[in-house]
Amino acid sequence: MASKTAVIYDEEMTRYKLLWVDPACKIEVPERLTASYEALLSKGLPKRCLSIPVRQATEEEILLVHSEEYLEAVKQTPHMTLEDLMTFTQQYGDVYFHPNIFHCAKLAIGATLQLVDSVMMGKVRNGIALVRPPGHHSQRSAANGFCVFNNVAIAALYAKKHYNVKRVLIVDWDVHHGQGVQYCFEEDPSVLYFSWHRYEHQKFWPNLQESDYGNVGKGKGAGFNINVPWNKVGMNNSDYLSVFFHVLLPVAYEFNPELVLVSAGFDSAIGDPEGHMCATPEIFGHLTHLLMSLAGGKLCAVLEGGYHLTSLAQSVCQTVQTLLGDPAPLLTNLNSPCESALESLQNVRSAHQQYWTCFKHSVAAVLEPSTKRCRIGEDGGEEAQQDQVTGEAGDKTEEEVVWPEPLPRTSPPLRTAVALPPGVEDSLLPEGCQCLMEASQTTVGAVEKIRDELNVGEVKGERELMALRQVISLLDKVDKKEIRNGLAVVPDISLAVKFAVQHALTSVDRVLVVFVGDEELPVDSDDERILLVQICSKKPKSHKSQYYVPVCLKQGPGDVAGFLQAVLGLLLPMAYQHNPGLVLEVLAQGSGVKEAAWAQLTSLLQGLALGHTLALLQESQEAPVRATAASLMGDPAPDLGTLEALSPESVQAIEREQKRLEMKWGMLHTSVPAKKSQEQNK
Repeated sequence: MASKTAVIYDEEMTRYKLLWVDPACKIEVPERLTASYEALLSKGLPKRCLSIPVRQATEEEILLVHSEEYLEAVKQTPHMTLEDLMTFTQQYGDVYFHPNIFHCAKLAIGATLQLVDSVMMGKVRNGIALVRPPGHHSQRSAANGFCVFNNVAIAALYAKKHYNVKRVLIVDWDVHHGQGVQYCFEEDPSVLYFSWHRYEHQKFWPNLQESDYGNVGKGKGAGFNINVPWNKVGMNNSDYLSVFFHVLLPVAYEFNPELVLVSAGFDSAIGDPEGHMCATPEIFGHLTHLLMSLAGGKLCAVLEGGYHLTSLAQSVCQTVQTLLGDPAPLLTNLNSPCESALESLQNVRSAHQQYWTCFKHSVAAVLEPSTKRCRIGEDGGEEAQQDQVTGEAGDKTEEEVVWPEPLPRTSPPLRTAVALPPGVEDSLLPEGCQCLMEASQTTVGAVEKIRDELNVGEVKGERELMALRQVISLLDKVDKKEIRNGLAVVPDISLAVKFAVQHALTSVDRVLVVFVGDEELPVDSDDERILLVQICSKKPKSHKSQYYVPVCLKQGPGDVAGFLQAVLGLLLPMAYQHNPGLVLEVLAQGSGVKEAAWAQLTSLLQGLALGHTLALLQESQEAPVRATAASLMGDPAPDLGTLEALSPESVQAIEREQKRLEMKWGMLHTSVPAKKSQEQNK
């Protein structure tokens, strides 16, 4: 299985620039590319990646998306005078031409297709193409928004044609709507296009009605175009993650793509003069991580926008480090999305209710969003932060936004260690996974100390005692940063959980326990340091609390659609908000969970706690051992196949917990509070 990451860059794509005065275009500069690549070099990332040479796209490839007439017109630009170029440019919107831009545009497509080739042929698992000009605004017969040819749209059609890819997911996190991509695929059910973008009720560029949430696609493509409009500036990490958890990921898993393309525009990051958003560069590491569990990890990111050179460079680095498998950065102070983001989230789910089973039970749209009634700056509050909303950059002078530089993302020398009981062959383990031969002597005293603290009496049986020592030893190795994560197969799952939690809390402030199975758990359900989410089939006897969340699925954890919905709609939002120092992932015997679903859960949880995870499996479950170890090692999780419709009982069980907990756990919100929604719909 391919494990490398590709970075594609060629300095040749910096060799064009604006040759006349145009306030709308002055921010699109060659330094966007050089700053990004130099930042990668400063962190030593390119030498860890596979460098793939750039090639020029062929005319046949360009014509996958663009008309012959448009291609012939652009082909003339290398021979034009400055005056001719200015005249030629005026027929299009917010773009400029240069004698070398046709050459660079062909390189941008070629670089993108080289990346697709490398991923689809198994040379690399994933990668990023640092290209300019960007592409997502360009249309069949028109340049637009700094874009000449539509790199990502061409890539999607190229993958379908040359690799027989049946389903492509395009995720566009640029702050502008990629209308060119939407127009290309709005009638095509084989391409799912997702875009969030600054919109402000059509007052922000490109000022199109088609960019709103109600534009879901046409004909056979209805439901395969998802627009999330940001109707105010200042969206932050919580807003971005909430849309991923409650909109994009549920649909993406139901769509089950074979390839993920990212229109990676970083003007949606903090500091950017276009976006005016507050999401930090670290968020792009997490968004990338969440997408890597799809399509067997086949992910191609292609640079679009990004006009604050520091913010852009940091965001590119965060993306590449995640592609390489480095520990995801910590995110702090996550909470409920803002009211405007919730309105958009609610409206998107409502608009797509008839197309996706995951939204079948969504609430009605907000007919009169709160931001439509606000004049800019009238209350001196958040609305006053908004800048000019009539177009692209403009000349307004603004205070420079300052944010902390992302912390280094260092990896322990060993990724995964596994403790197996006697008689279990280590041949089950994937290559590179270390088998813990014996626990250190210091764990003897630790086990006795915990036993006394918990007042559990004497641990009977040498097998149980050895397993507890191995659990403590793995936790110590994680704490000392000798390993990133671990896996232990234990005879008594309840006892192992009790000891693991008690020991972990001596070195971290908060623990997340994810328990799959019906056993009663001996964990204090009122301890705010411990968030316990249990996915089961029987109603547990333990009382619910704000920190103990039982999700009882009628068909149990074996209900893949219900299991996934519980993970995306409940577990991950709460887990990210809890921000644990350790994740304890527990699989009880006879849980019924499907191996692929368990592997997906293991992969998704790696975004938390710097990847510090301890998986506990009950003995006699040899089948999940390899799948768990492989996911902990960073291998792509197997896809879940075609998901069955969510049962009404599963939906009710999940929604009951969401409603019970959303006052405490703001990331669970999927709609504006009922009273506000009723007032707005009057």
